[in-house]
Amino acid sequence: MPDVDPANSPGTRPLPENETTGRLVAQRTLFTGTSPVANEELYAVVEKGGSTRDRFSLNLHAGAKAHTNTFFGRFPASYWQRWTTATEVTASVRVLSTTSCRVLLVASDIGGHRRIVAASSPDGQGTVALTSSLDQFVDGGSLWLEFEALDAEVTFDRIEWSVEAAAPSRPLAIAICTFNRADDCANTVAALASDTRVVDQLDAVYVVDQGTDPVEDRELFRKVVPTFGDRLHYLRQPNLGGAGGFTRGLFEVSASGDDTDVILMDDDILCEPETVLRLGAFANCTTQPAIVGAEMLFLYSPNYLLANAERVDLTNLRRGLATEKFSTHNHNLLKTLPERRVDTQYNGWWSCLIPAEAVRRVGLPLPVFFQWDDVEFGLRCGRAGIPTITLPGAAVWHADFYWKDVDGFAHYFSTRNGLITAALDPGFASSALVKNLSRDISRSIVSLQYGLAHTQLRAIEGFLEGPDALADGGQAALASINAERKRFAETVTRRASELPPVPVRRADPPPNPALEDAILAKRVVTQARGRLEPGPVSISFEDAQWWHVGRFAHVFVTDASQSGVRERRFDRELAAEMTGRLVRVMKRFRAEAPDVAEAYRRAFPQLTSRENWARLYEN
Repeated sequence: MPDVDPANSPGTRPLPENETTGRLVAQRTLFTGTSPVANEELYAVVEKGGSTRDRFSLNLHAGAKAHTNTFFGRFPASYWQRWTTATEVTASVRVLSTTSCRVLLVASDIGGHRRIVAASSPDGQGTVALTSSLDQFVDGGSLWLEFEALDAEVTFDRIEWSVEAAAPSRPLAIAICTFNRADDCANTVAALASDTRVVDQLDAVYVVDQGTDPVEDRELFRKVVPTFGDRLHYLRQPNLGGAGGFTRGLFEVSASGDDTDVILMDDDILCEPETVLRLGAFANCTTQPAIVGAEMLFLYSPNYLLANAERVDLTNLRRGLATEKFSTHNHNLLKTLPERRVDTQYNGWWSCLIPAEAVRRVGLPLPVFFQWDDVEFGLRCGRAGIPTITLPGAAVWHADFYWKDVDGFAHYFSTRNGLITAALDPGFASSALVKNLSRDISRSIVSLQYGLAHTQLRAIEGFLEGPDALADGGQAALASINAERKRFAETVTRRASELPPVPVRRADPPPNPALEDAILAKRVVTQARGRLEPGPVSISFEDAQWWHVGRFAHVFVTDASQSGVRERRFDRELAAEMTGRLVRVMKRFRAEAPDVAEAYRRAFPQLTSRENWARLYEN
């Protein structure tokens, strides 16, 4: 279990913030994570000399230097200046020393240039307070601390960054949705329970269990439940997907009518409890209600950041796109840190704070089971004047999306729910969607992924069923698409050891984007004439592009999970069947989509209402 904050252990618990000092702790300086997976240099870097460290303190040997110009060590000054009422921030550092040392408060700008804002050379034991105005960071820049031990060893600990509190702290709750990841969920709850400061700030924790392997059966979960007392609410319900699980937390919290913010949190993350404190503090200080999202670090590549700002393109149902040229994606945080402030359209619900005003203003999420529920809700809030802010330095680790194969049942919900999201947007562009969806499905057919093509076509048909298809929260759609996909052999992952001795074929460089449609048409004609290389061949996941796979009649393609391979074979009858269905479905979509979109808009208030969700939960 992660270490407990020694500064907040029983007997030294501080009085509630705002009640005595009028200040709010925005973040703490940490020196290690709660797991060996978390690289210590994401928290602090010792650049000279010897040291020892634990979660909340750093001991430097004589002559040693260290800094917190790191992902978790920085204070995101640009975001605080742009979005909050705070005009200055103070970093307080307890110093334990018998001689002099040096503490610097340092700032960066949009170009990464370093400047010293404040300095102190304490002599002996005491608390140092260094203050910076938040008035020179609009376009970018952060603050951090630098430490130096001079003639003897020094310990620095209990480091807090605080701002003037504009109002009393708002109540804060957490909602964790889980489905048959009982061990993961128990670990996440235990990580939260390990941090006394975080526990003290929570009014409620909702664990919404939709699985058949109950979290409450885990010894670890039972062990940490008393930490929260009656504030922990363990709820069992049918599987309504992430949308149903997360919404249950919002549903329960919003029933009181209080201004309680809710952090939605995945069950299978590696949780950094500090993120809860940072999200809550930032949301307390925003000048207007805002969704405040944590960033996502890769669990398998833990030094890498997924993105610091994301947007969608509703004409081709693409998520996770860069919002601008300064957006950072798949970035190694040990090499450089993003300096520019960038704005975002939405934030994933791996850990994301939803303000109470959002539910009151726009309603609850859509009952779409899972996929795109976070995107649709974020876009909806944006149209209602509630921005989304992705806060640097607030993050959790989540399994890399790169390791999830697109050819799965989830693609049904991704496509269908993306279409619903597009339909609810004022700029619904059905003609562009016809073109882009036709291209995507044609690539699936050419790639010998007939099950994937079927999944995509069924998703479009599911959208065209209209809002009535959401009446059960997605359970019928889940069952049917899983059953239907069993017809297609290439949807099954096989052990790599079953692979016969076949040559590996690497892909050529990608075609010129301007020629992609022409090459796609050529592949379709070539397959129709049966002019394919017979195979079998082996193709790695990275090389499994449509223009490459489409050259062969028999291929073994590595699954994205790297757990095995998929066997794909050219099937003339299936290819003709899918192509014919594509023509018919696209013709129907072109004719019916505008009216179906209007039907979703009319049904929207009812779909997102408390009454509808209450009915689903009762069922």
